Amino acid sequence: MAYWLYKSEPSVWSWDDQVAAGEAGTSWNGVRNHVARKNLEAMRLGEQGLFYHSNEGKAVVGIVEVIRTYYPDDTDETGRFGMVDLKAVAGLPNPVTLEAIKAEPALREMVLVNNSRLSVQPVSAAEWALVRRMGGL
Repeated sequence: MAYWLYKSEPSVWSWDDQVAAGEAGTSWNGVRNHVARKNLEAMRLGEQGLFYHSNEGKAVVGIVEVIRTYYPDDTDETGRFGMVDLKAVAGLPNPVTLEAIKAEPALREMVLVNNSRLSVQPVSAAEWALVRRMGGL
């Protein structure tokens, strides 16, 4: 099982929006980076990820799950990019800030720390477990 991190600006799509989508979830569209696309293509049904508020808040705030694997992104006029569908699983009782992640030596190799611009990122099993613990899960 792989783990992921999904970045979203809360003014565009927030954790509250994701929760409001309910069990039906929502598509994770609009990705236009080739590395992020490869990450979306690699995702499997049931894999989970960290939902991260970027720019405003800069914190992991929840856990999401892949409920539909990679398919064409209908917002991409070029036809080169795709998307997955995600549903909210759980909010973090204590959001884990980027500052806290950077301060944790065990997370120094996390993609979020080293390539902060990538919108969809892999997360190692050890990073996944530690961020969840830091968030109170």
